[in-house]
Order: sequence, then structure tokens, then C-alpha cells
Amino acid sequence: MSKKLIVLFLGLVPLLCTCFSPDTPSDRRVLVLLDDFAIKSSHSIFFNNLKSRGFDLDFKLADDPTISLQRYGQYLYDALILFSPTIERFGGSIDAAAILDFVDSGHDLIVAANSNASDLIREIATECGVDFDEDSSALVIDHSGYAVSATEGDHTLIASDDFIKSDVILGSEKIKAPVLFQGIGHSLNPSNSLVLKVLSASPSAYSANPKSKLTSPPSLTGTSMSLVSVVQARNNARILISGSLSMFSNRFFRSDVQKAGSPTKHDKSGNEQFVTELSKWVFHERGHLKAVNVKHHKVGEVDEPAIYRINDDLEYSVEIYEWSGKTWEPYVANDVQVQFYMMSPYVLKTLSTDNKGYYFTAFKVPDVYGVFQFKVEYERLGYTSLSLSKQIPVRPFRHNEYERFIPAAYPYYGAAFSMMAGFFIFTAVHLYHK
Repeated sequence: MSKKLIVLFLGLVPLLCTCFSPDTPSDRRVLVLLDDFAIKSSHSIFFNNLKSRGFDLDFKLADDPTISLQRYGQYLYDALILFSPTIERFGGSIDAAAILDFVDSGHDLIVAANSNASDLIREIATECGVDFDEDSSALVIDHSGYAVSATEGDHTLIASDDFIKSDVILGSEKIKAPVLFQGIGHSLNPSNSLVLKVLSASPSAYSANPKSKLTSPPSLTGTSMSLVSVVQARNNARILISGSLSMFSNRFFRSDVQKAGSPTKHDKSGNEQFVTELSKWVFHERGHLKAVNVKHHKVGEVDEPAIYRINDDLEYSVEIYEWSGKTWEPYVANDVQVQFYMMSPYVLKTLSTDNKGYYFTAFKVPDVYGVFQFKVEYERLGYTSLSLSKQIPVRPFRHNEYERFIPAAYPYYGAAFSMMAGFFIFTAVHLYHK
């Protein structure tokens, strides 16, 4: 019996090694909810790409009564992909609130909608700072930026190349071919500063029902309309929201593309590169930072003191690394700053770096005593935010630590002694001179 248990344990070791851990922040266990299992084959290139990068995909129908995100208070998955735009109600214990709690717990989410998007999917998108067009029959139409095809169509198949200018989100390699998009547009909630447009509509695009004439101005037009957006929450959870499920399909991945008005015809669309690079960012394979070895001490010393004295010279250092998908690499930047903070920053210093992940600076403790904090609040587009703080008290000089003679007081010393000397001479002259 014991031999069987040992064999069973050895069989589970490879599975345990692939589980998520803080030292490897890339999500590994991913739940994929589908409207139909046919999507698993029609979007197989995207799913196989995730599997090749080490992700464990669990495919289920969105209305499966057995699905659950957590058990006994522990989440079963590290990320969630919703390829179920038409679902009206999830099965099992999942609902909109459960999905939002999943994100609030630091997990990642991909949502893909289409022209048949249900109120449930729209509600989830709205809670993430994205508002789809309220007209359920509306599609994004572009009579100038459409994809040229054998059949003219209604210009709802769009070739878009208006990408966000961020290497950390879309990778350093330029996406040369336009991305094919067919679906619904959305606007960003102006009160939500965390949501970003990754793929924008062209100035000539608008959202309307292609089968009917316009009787009033469209609610979404031009570059204010987003096709694909991302959100990085304050807890560093990442969300991708797309108005097109077809954008992830094998057909769009393999299709050639030529944008209207452009003489260049590309043998392959930019969809696969765009989606792959974007999913790397969403699943923390890029742009994920960690800080270690936060240290501070007096100049010339090594140990961290329990308290500083005003006007002490100190040194502060921290190591920052970026996750590359496989290993931690040194993070190189010139905009990392530290504050010496009490109610407001008394000292603000930009950290120097050795380009190997080590950041450092030195400064003098201000002539103010109280309880201070070393604070690093680092936020940069596309990167996870860093929030570091260490508390330290600062005391004044003790009574026996002041200088006996202060140079700035020499005039007062001179006045006192000169008055004493004058009084002595006056007394001597008055008493002994007739």
C-alpha cells in the first residue's frame, strides 16, 4: 500500500511543479469558458500558443453547472478567459460578482465580446471601466479603413493599425500588418484612469447598425472609440477586453490583409502577433516588477540603525527585477525615486543605478525630528506598480551632542567678552584714578 502512495506522489510532482508561485508570477492555471466547444477548434491557434508557453487550460461550457472559481476559500485558477459573449447566466457558483471578486483578488481576465454580447458580459465590461455601445445591433463600421476583400461587404471587417505606443505591452518587435477586427466598439469611462486603449478605431469609424440607415448621429465615433482595451488594477491584476471574438480566431490569424487605400497587401494579418504579445502582458510574462533587498544605513556603516539623528548622512538602496516569462532580469530605468516622508516629502531623490538592477542614493537627514518613512511609489505605463515603505524615527541632538562654540555665534561671543573687558577697565579707572 505504501509503494502505491509513493508512486502516486511521484506522479503528482510534475503537476505540483507547474503550479503558480510568487517566484514565478506568470499565471499557469487558466479557466476558459466557452459558448460552444466548437470555439475550441476554431480558435485553436491561440489556445495552442498558450499551451506552448506552459499554461494549463481547463475548457468548460459557460453554463456548466459544475464550474467554480474557488473551493474552500482557495482559488482553483490563476486567470480566466471568457469566450462566451452570448451567455446570459453562468453555471455553477459563477456570476458577475464572483468574476469581479476574482479580479479583486489579483487574478487576470480576458473578455471577448461580439455583436451578440449579452447584458451579463456588458455588465462585467462596465465594471472594468469599458462601456459597449448600448445598441445591441450596432457594429463598428469604417468606410475608409476597412479590409479589402473579394466581396465589398458592409465595411464591418476593419483593418486597424492604430496601436498603443508601448513596447512593454505589445513587445519591442513592430507589428507590421494591420489587425483584422469585426465586432462592437466601446468607450472608456473617463473617471477610470486605469483603462487604456490598445487598439483604437480610425477617425472615419463609427458604431451603427449596418443594415439600417442612420437616423441620428452615432454614439461612438472616431478615435474616441476603442476596439481593444486593457486595464491594470491597483492590485496589479490585468484585464483585456475586446469587442471581437473573431479577432482571436484561426481564420483571422491566417488571413491575408490589405487596408483600403494602401497599396501593400500582407500575406498574413497582424492578429496572431498582436494577440500573442498582448496575452504575454496580460498574463504577467512581461512588465511584472519585484523589489528586494531594501536597505538603508549611515554612510560608512553596514547595519540598519533603529533610529537616525538629524543631519546624519545616510545611504538607501533597493534591487528591482523584471519577470521575462522564465527568469528574473535586472530592470533598468532612470526614473525610480525615493521619498523621505513625514506628512509630506522632506527629501525626494532620483535613484542612481548600475544597470544591473541595483538602485541607490545618499542624502542628509533633514533638520526635523519625528517619525519618517522611506517611500518608493513607482508607476510606469505597462509595468506593475511598486509600493515600498520603511518607517524610521529621527531624533534631535542630545544635550551633550551640541557644539560648545558655534561659529555663527562668534559675534555674540565677542560682544559679551568685549563688554566684560570694558566694564573691568572702567571699574579700574573709576576706582584708582584721581
